[in-house]
Amino acid sequence: MSAGQPFIGIVQGDACGIGPELLPKLLRGLEDSERNRTLVISDRRVMAAGCAVSGLTISCKTLNDRADIDPHCGQVQLLDVPCLDPASIVPGTVSADAGRAVLQTFGLAIDLAAAGTIDGICFMPFNKAAMHLAGIGVEDELTFAKNRLGVTSRASEFNVIDGMWNARVTSHVPLKDVAGRLTIDLIVEAIALADQTLKKAGYASPRIAVAALNPHAGDGGTIGKEEIDTIAPAVEKARLQEIEVHGPFPSDTLYLKVRDGQYDCALSMYHDQGQIAIKLLGFDQGVSVLGGLPVPITTPAHGTAFDIVGTNTANVRAALNAFRMVAAMAQGRAHRHA
Repeated sequence: MSAGQPFIGIVQGDACGIGPELLPKLLRGLEDSERNRTLVISDRRVMAAGCAVSGLTISCKTLNDRADIDPHCGQVQLLDVPCLDPASIVPGTVSADAGRAVLQTFGLAIDLAAAGTIDGICFMPFNKAAMHLAGIGVEDELTFAKNRLGVTSRASEFNVIDGMWNARVTSHVPLKDVAGRLTIDLIVEAIALADQTLKKAGYASPRIAVAALNPHAGDGGTIGKEEIDTIAPAVEKARLQEIEVHGPFPSDTLYLKVRDGQYDCALSMYHDQGQIAIKLLGFDQGVSVLGGLPVPITTPAHGTAFDIVGTNTANVRAALNAFRMVAAMAQGRAHRHA
């Protein structure tokens, strides 16, 4: 086992969803060298429930105190966080109790990463409605992590499928508000963050394609002028920062360019503009990356899948991809903290 190999924290996810089932499937799917450098952050009862659904038994060393964590112990470690009895919730439903457990375990994982105890975080799917019922008090888990880490600069979620990256200028905002939020500086910030995040993921010179907002990229201003007044000037301004970025391109053909390898990353103007395209290209293998944070954090992109909870049909491929991506991004931190 290399001393510089990343030590990754895996968070249980929303216990009403498929997260508990995915946890043992993920651990079973890892190589020994990967598995032995993991810290599961979960209520042991939730993990046991997931093992029961999946029919898997995972051998691990159970810890009751973060002071007992040993990155080099040579086996899976489970940091037991007594926060939720699975018998008290209804699978496949939105639960404030499950949301509170998510905030507790995810918050602890962030603290451990900030302290250098773990090098990165891979969390099983969360449910935003449950987190809001639990009193998260901010927009989403990205903002929660950003605030907890004291980050004041831009952070954003990225989606990745089979080497195709998607970034966003706006994210969890109503569609009717998108055009009013777009500014040259905001788009330049999004382009720069995409460039930085892909470089952390191993791209020497990321190629970024920017989506238009309107059909046919505004058709010369006849179907909206955001492309002329805001998006194109932002692209030109970003290129002055020596970023390889092009556009705006009509969004109905942009993702074909990324799929075919002309670009590494597409920058969408709003959430579903990119999400629909990228998920159609490979829903069961997608990864979400929380970019702009000092700690690499990833999760499967598919969500909690309430409709299949308890059926043992959840596909682990996206979770495996998420783990391996965060491990690759965490390599530098692992060397610093070894």
